[in-house]
Amino acid sequence: QVRLTESGGGSVQAGESLTLSCIASGITLKWQCMAWFRQTPGKEREGVATIDSSGNIIEYADFAKGRFTISRVHDRTTLSLQMNSLKPEDAAVYYCAASKSSWCNGLERTVFDYWGQGTQVTVSS
Repeated sequence: QVRLTESGGGSVQAGESLTLSCIASGITLKWQCMAWFRQTPGKEREGVATIDSSGNIIEYADFAKGRFTISRVHDRTTLSLQMNSLKPEDAAVYYCAASKSSWCNGLERTVFDYWGQGTQVTVSS
């Protein structure tokens, strides 16, 4: 059984930083396209960033460009999201996702097969 577990969420002030991490059991993350999504109450889950299995092909949502960095660490087995200059509108539950494919095909949630339970990020103004 595949299980993704996020960590690193918390409460910060606007302008501060957080780093989220995602580890897996039942699957070796180094071979999968991975992504971060986020969701706020009443809204659709939206893609934040994707990274292919090599770590070389990365896509960001417009709101994440220049502030967020997705990466694979620990021999590509852990997914990371460095979030800088956080804004109140970044507050959401952040989810880690994995595809069965090593190639990523956009920030659409339907591309991904496995999901974590999410970690809450709160940003105060």
